[in-house]
Amino acid sequence: MPQRVERTDPDGVDFGWVMQVTFVTTIVAGAPLVAALSTTTTLPTWGARAAFAVRVGALVWFLTAIAAYVYARRRVESEVE
Repeated sequence: MPQRVERTDPDGVDFGWVMQVTFVTTIVAGAPLVAALSTTTTLPTWGARAAFAVRVGALVWFLTAIAAYVYARRRVESEVE
């Protein structure tokens, strides 16, 4: 018998939701952005291409995470008022 899945009702920001939204949004928006930006940069080797993708992808991931957290925080604060 499989174990029962628990539900949570977090007080404040739901960090699981923030992580899921960050992951999906980064893949959906970040991959085309990295591809578009790579067309304007000379990337002679596979190592240079990988390093470029990691650098730009990390920036996209960070900005997306901050935006998702701020959105969730404002949503929670508006529900309290």
